[in-house]
Amino acid sequence: MYGGDEVSAIVIDLGSHTCKAGYAGEDAPKAVFPSVVGSIDQMDVDDPGNPEKNSGSIPDSKNVVRTFDSEKSKGKNKLYVGSQALGFRRDHMEVLSPIKDGVVVDWDIVESIWDHAFRTAELMFEKYKVPALFLAKNAVLTSFASGRATSLVVDSGGGSTTIAPVHDGYVLQKAVQSSPIGGEFLTDCLMKSLESKGLTIKPRYSFKRKEIRPGEFQTVDLDLPNTTESYKLFSQRVIVSDIKECVCRAPDTPYDESAYSNIPMTPYELPDGQTIEIGADRFKIPDVLFNPTLVQTIPGMESSAETAASVRGLPQMVIESINKCDVDIRRELFSSILLSGGTASMQQLKERLEKDLLEESPQAARVKVLASGNATERRFSVWIGGSILASLGSFQQMWFSKSEYEEHGASYIQRKCP
Repeated sequence: MYGGDEVSAIVIDLGSHTCKAGYAGEDAPKAVFPSVVGSIDQMDVDDPGNPEKNSGSIPDSKNVVRTFDSEKSKGKNKLYVGSQALGFRRDHMEVLSPIKDGVVVDWDIVESIWDHAFRTAELMFEKYKVPALFLAKNAVLTSFASGRATSLVVDSGGGSTTIAPVHDGYVLQKAVQSSPIGGEFLTDCLMKSLESKGLTIKPRYSFKRKEIRPGEFQTVDLDLPNTTESYKLFSQRVIVSDIKECVCRAPDTPYDESAYSNIPMTPYELPDGQTIEIGADRFKIPDVLFNPTLVQTIPGMESSAETAASVRGLPQMVIESINKCDVDIRRELFSSILLSGGTASMQQLKERLEKDLLEESPQAARVKVLASGNATERRFSVWIGGSILASLGSFQQMWFSKSEYEEHGASYIQRKCP
């Protein structure tokens, strides 16, 4: 029905932190941009679309005319989607996320993100009038990306960590485990910890750097009273997230305050030119994935301590998930544990997880944690799996077609895409 080389499927992976989109058959997504949008209530402002009037810094003309940044009016709100539209301060602009704990809570925002993804792929079917559709589960696609039909997928993304066993291309739903601790939670922990030490993270839009002598700069703060709290927080988190990715690594053994109190400090230069030193936090923050109760020791994270107390660490979740599967596939799952997602790209995470599982798993189990050596592949494994699947000849019979939709209704997708 759709067979042949002329089928150009578009693969979209909407994650809680980043949206990835591109053509099937390619080895990386064409478009990668945040899964949050900027929103300006039209009642708040007379002229929100004028960047010169609303921004602390005027972008160059190339940025203004780029079609990648969609500005879309939705009712009384104007939405700004894409890395560049969001990297750009506007008066009264709130930053909103459509996903909470891995579940879509605002479909209007998702619609604006998909608009942007289709536009970026240079293919806008007249308002999504696509001829066919297929929905696949993330874990299955990660498994395909590694060339396996059976594996245990540990997907640690921005908003959550999910452990899902895949057997012969199907997710064993009864054994899926999930935790709200993902990359954004770790970013919050690091941000609160830095603030408790008296460090202020200045967002990029809030200052200008003037060269007073060759090689010597002075920072001048800008007064931008109409910046929303959510945009300020979004801009600070971008910086803290980069600190986390640059200096953090999973400790080889469970974090212990006294053992790590004298470790050498690592410097990091903030956008405003100040250099900060990061010590034990480099190891403490990543260890929250393995020991969520550590959150209780981070000043400012008290509100999350209750959530963390009810969450199990990564190794315990893996073992619990495998134990909920049939006995005859447990051995195979232990030997093909796949890491995927941006948070799973953290240094030493693979080695630490393997070490902890060797200690806690049955003696007969041959534990093997697998992760692509390429951080890009690890981060985009769900999208890459979708790209592989949609480019297979045998896949062409699996589409949920428009005529089937018209005949059976939307609920039929559960049978076509189990």
